[in-house]
Amino acid sequence: MKKKTVHIIPHTHWDREWYFTSSRSTIYLIKHFKEVIETLENKPEFTFYLMDAQTSLIEDFLKYCPEYKERLQALVQAKRLMTGPWYTQTDQLVISQESVTRNLLYGTRYAKELGHSMEIGYVPDAFGQGGNMPQIYKNFGISRFLFWRGVADNRLKQTEFIWEGDDGTQMVAEQMPFGYYYGGNIPEKEEEVKPYLDESIGALEKKASTENIYFPNGFDQAPIRKNLPELVELFNKVDSDRKYQIASPETFFDAVEEEAKDLPVIKGELTEGKHSRLHKSIFSTRADLKQQNNEIENYLANVLEPILTISHSLGNDYPHNQLEEIWKLMFENAAHDSIGGCNSDTTNRDVAFRYKLAKDKATNLLDLHMRLIAERIPYKHDLNFTLFNPLPYKRSGVVKANIYLPDGTFKMKDEHGGEVPFTILNKKDLTEYVLNQTIQLDPSKEIYIPEKVYYAEVLIQVTNTNGLGYNSFYLEFDDGEIDIPTHIEQHMIENEYYQITMAHNNTLTITEKQTGKTYENQMIFVENGDDGDSYNYSPPRKDMIIDSTTSELIDIQASKSELNQQLDMTLKMLVPYDLEQRAEGIADREFVVKATVVLLNEEEIIHFEVKIDNQVHSHRLCVQFDSGIVSKFSTADQLFGNVTRPVYLPEMEVWEEEKWHEAPISIEAMQSFVTLHDDKSTVGLLTEGVREYEIVGEQYDTIQLTIFRTFSHMGKENLLYRPGRASGESIVETPDAQLIGEISATFAMLYKQASFDQANIAKLAKEYLSPIQCYQFSDFLNGRLIYAYRDEGKTNSLSYSLATFENMDAVFSAIKKAEDTNQYILRLFNPYLNRQATIDEKIVNNGSFVLLDEVTEDQATETLAHNQFKTISINLL
Repeated sequence: MKKKTVHIIPHTHWDREWYFTSSRSTIYLIKHFKEVIETLENKPEFTFYLMDAQTSLIEDFLKYCPEYKERLQALVQAKRLMTGPWYTQTDQLVISQESVTRNLLYGTRYAKELGHSMEIGYVPDAFGQGGNMPQIYKNFGISRFLFWRGVADNRLKQTEFIWEGDDGTQMVAEQMPFGYYYGGNIPEKEEEVKPYLDESIGALEKKASTENIYFPNGFDQAPIRKNLPELVELFNKVDSDRKYQIASPETFFDAVEEEAKDLPVIKGELTEGKHSRLHKSIFSTRADLKQQNNEIENYLANVLEPILTISHSLGNDYPHNQLEEIWKLMFENAAHDSIGGCNSDTTNRDVAFRYKLAKDKATNLLDLHMRLIAERIPYKHDLNFTLFNPLPYKRSGVVKANIYLPDGTFKMKDEHGGEVPFTILNKKDLTEYVLNQTIQLDPSKEIYIPEKVYYAEVLIQVTNTNGLGYNSFYLEFDDGEIDIPTHIEQHMIENEYYQITMAHNNTLTITEKQTGKTYENQMIFVENGDDGDSYNYSPPRKDMIIDSTTSELIDIQASKSELNQQLDMTLKMLVPYDLEQRAEGIADREFVVKATVVLLNEEEIIHFEVKIDNQVHSHRLCVQFDSGIVSKFSTADQLFGNVTRPVYLPEMEVWEEEKWHEAPISIEAMQSFVTLHDDKSTVGLLTEGVREYEIVGEQYDTIQLTIFRTFSHMGKENLLYRPGRASGESIVETPDAQLIGEISATFAMLYKQASFDQANIAKLAKEYLSPIQCYQFSDFLNGRLIYAYRDEGKTNSLSYSLATFENMDAVFSAIKKAEDTNQYILRLFNPYLNRQATIDEKIVNNGSFVLLDEVTEDQATETLAHNQFKTISINLL
């Protein structure tokens, strides 16, 4: 009888930060790496060591110990020290598709530079697996998957299976059923070893479908077990029924694939928390940090990179190194604990600082490159500005911009002298601040300097702005009147698509004007307690649920201008101060919600902004929209596509009896939108902030967006939704997580009498998150305010388009310069449920299809199947 082979995988799972800071982690990482290198060099029989598959750890180490690089490279090249494919161990559910992609791109590139990138999707501790990850992995040459969390035994009885992504891509998968830390504590007394092996290996044997057993030897920040070869020799001595050997994940899969036959197929997302905690409501933990992450991710992929591409096409250097630095700051924060927010307050302050750095670098990089373009435009007037469209097709609509304006009245005109409608929403006098900083490098040059300077927020009505390019505009003094918002007596606003009124119960009544269909009970704010911690929302056992329908309407005002109409309301709710008052039924603290609803001309989404001054503890605030659509499923966007999820999981009826590790709640993640829909209508919510939703209501017809939740501790025991031990450290208090102070959120709604595919919500979401950018170029602004620059030759045109692709319905995910060539990278995906998406023939005919690594040739296609994406390398010049 053939012996079963126990593949012992020595490893460490190295959190870069958690309840400890990254500074502490790095100090100990240096010590750890030195020990690993020395042990592997001195013990040839210690054949492999897995360094958690994240190359950022090696970067951190070599930053302080560059003298170790050649020794480390030799071990990586020999495939003894395993690293890659990740840069950091990223989350897969609330991190954007481009963030996940770039994490693997930078991770595999660096690992290959060192000598080898492990060709396994190794994810030991992420809180669930994204349904389109197999396709992403395969794009990096990765066809094997090794993980812990996400599959319950009602779907999978064994550790080996085929994981099929939502697009149909398949890969071989192995689950570590008892966690990556399962074999971290091995006794060394000979008389204790055999009973230990029989119990621990025996449990794994019952799960394995081949003669190969994956036995991880390590845990969080585990030191290398220097005497592991001697222990393996001991194992083989005391247990003659099995063969024990030190292995790597790659050699383990080699052995498994020789034996495995007819493996079961598991499809889609892996988000079941029966045997391992998924922390599904971690999507809203530290909503303030989540919102920063989402805004910056959108800014990088949707705005900055496309405009840098425009800039490069006009002769400016593409800042690859600066972008890499910004993305890596985001990857540090994308690691599962960091983005989870399930950290100490001290660590979360480090996370917040990295977001500040990333945002500052990104916004200033965009500012510089818009200026590099604008300073070479031959403007013919004194007050000029340029609008940049980051999408490769013409766009029309209302653009919000910030511009420095002079005193007086004037008209806004395009480059051809055509009048452009605009509205000044507000302005602030900054005359002294601006003019005191003006610098004239050439004093003999006459320049226009206004007597007064106002910093203004304006709306501009544009028509057919150039695709992936810019258009020029200017101000011309005139005796006419300037449009500003004026007060409306009735509490009703409207545009071409909607009429919105305030109802008697503090809700909105929204009428879709094209069909006359009315939606009542829109925008209900719901406040309740949160007895959870940094990992899980959990309702208190004695809760009070308070909604805005019975709150006091303190103020309501409506206003309109030529380009928008706006409804502002202030609601005062009375809520408990903390969980103790909530349990006693005391609700006497004022909780004021300020909500703004905006309709823009000719725009089919409704904009919302919510501001709260939070002064109460351990609670949650959500907002609800009744779709009127009774559905068993919701549809939200995920990595490069859509995912349809049940609105209620029947496992909720049995989870306590079956002893799930946490309740199988239907709180879910999205990338940018969630919808309820049927064959004739679609109601969708688009978000710039927290990416967490739930479908609620007696008939599951109401979309609920989490605005924020607050809590007191990193970990707590015996939660209603998560019984048993605490996740994290129960001793760590997190006062910052109470989010005391102002909290804001922005989102939008779509109501359309059309099927999901006809509603084109993915395209609307892309445009919502890819706003047209404005840069103002006037001589009086040159100086310390934006740095002084000399005059440049006027080599650019008044308007410009790098590329316009109108004949397609696939949605762009990325537009950037290729990493290693002067080609440009276009990435597109299918946003539909039931039909293929087309790619413009200009892209198909002129581009080369490549994988996500931007190098390997891929199969060309004119259409994209459900949840499929493609990357094209193309010369647009």
